[in-house]
Amino acid sequence: MDRKKELKMQYKEMKPPMGMMMIHSHLSNKCYIEGVQNAAAKINRYRFQLTAGSHPNQGLQKDWKEHGEENFTMEILEYLPYDKDESKTDYSEDLAILQMTWEEKLRQKGWEFYQK
Repeated sequence: MDRKKELKMQYKEMKPPMGMMMIHSHLSNKCYIEGVQNAAAKINRYRFQLTAGSHPNQGLQKDWKEHGEENFTMEILEYLPYDKDESKTDYSEDLAILQMTWEEKLRQKGWEFYQK
């Protein structure tokens, strides 16, 4: 019983990888980027939504439906490290700054974005 409690506690203390994710169309210079607190979960969620036809970004959803999953890549562009201060739990501002930085980088390379 103690081992089970210990494993539950370890699971609750785990910090999922967070950072900047991108869904990129291979057929155009368009992408969808977002700063996310749980990168793996968000990628799984978006893949499910796109496959089911329920992603909130209509432009991305339309292209996904027309061209298929095989013409898209989902990836993490950059991971955001957790602060050494354990009391910090809100990283939304850090993720917003990271997103603005990546949007600028990609614009300079000639990339376009799916409108939000």
